[in-house]
Amino acid sequence: MKISGFENPDLLLVEPEVFGDERGFFYESFNKEKFDAAVGRPVEFVQDNHSKSAKGVLRGLHYQLPPHAQGKLVRVVKGAVFDVAVDIRRSSPFFGKWQGVVLSAENKKQFWIPEGFAHGFLTLTDDVEFLYKTTSYYAPESDRNILWNDSNLGIEWGLEVDPVLSSKDQFASPFLKADCFG
Repeated sequence: MKISGFENPDLLLVEPEVFGDERGFFYESFNKEKFDAAVGRPVEFVQDNHSKSAKGVLRGLHYQLPPHAQGKLVRVVKGAVFDVAVDIRRSSPFFGKWQGVVLSAENKKQFWIPEGFAHGFLTLTDDVEFLYKTTSYYAPESDRNILWNDSNLGIEWGLEVDPVLSSKDQFASPFLKADCFG
């Protein structure tokens, strides 16, 4: 398992070692000891989520406020997405900066998005299946979202057509009015 970082050192890309032959493949998708060492602290996941989306669906930018803030370890098991994390910690030198990565069933990469980040993804293929582990349970009272196309963030989604959005995402908060972390 190879774990690497980005300019924002709190975000991590996890690339498994895949063993394959004519029968198929095998890889270790999660190892708590290695993951905790890479993150630099013990991480406890309490909930796994699985979504399915058609091509062109954009979900996000979602997050939960304390005391239910969620760290997420995300991956794709069918299809491909452009996955985005936005640092919403006011005390961070990366506040308001985003990082994007392509996750796919083919590349088997995973993206660690700790607490204090908003998260979203755009599906690039039909019938995407997206899995993620969270460090806190879903809590509707702490649930928030930021407008996916806010010009203050400048996320380069690479869209060719308008995305398919939920009503929640269509009417999300602008970044400058969003409830952020301290």
